[in-house]
Amino acid sequence: MMDIAIGELSLRTGVKVPTIRYYEQVGLMPAPIRTAGSQRRYGVAEVARLNFIRHSRELGFEVEAIRELLSMHTHPDQSCADVDLIARRHLVEVERRIERLTALRVELSRMIEECGNGRVGECRVIATLTDHGQCDDPSHHADIRGATTPRTVPEA
Repeated sequence: MMDIAIGELSLRTGVKVPTIRYYEQVGLMPAPIRTAGSQRRYGVAEVARLNFIRHSRELGFEVEAIRELLSMHTHPDQSCADVDLIARRHLVEVERRIERLTALRVELSRMIEECGNGRVGECRVIATLTDHGQCDDPSHHADIRGATTPRTVPEA
């Protein structure tokens, strides 16, 4: 049995102290045992759990998905079909982000390549940022309200 303070837990797991406290607040980490002086104390199980959480976050899993995975982790004899489903949903979201980032890279590259490095008044980057209609990516052609963006930048 290990008996370490929150600072040592942070050093062993690479998770910052405020983040550990946050994980306790949202229920990913159980409330720790406290000393008579009210200091948090942690053991081997908490180190392992926090490492699980940290690695899950590094892979981009959301807090709720991690909560579900932790719950399933405590039942090692059950089918892993639900775990697989969570991972598959996350993979779909990662693939969507990659598609959006790829489109973003293409658009930024196009804007930069078309810039003649002349005057700001003729700058392709500024013109494209001002008018979504000049983007090649159709998802950029309307703002979040669905209206097209005006062709000129309002005076400050």
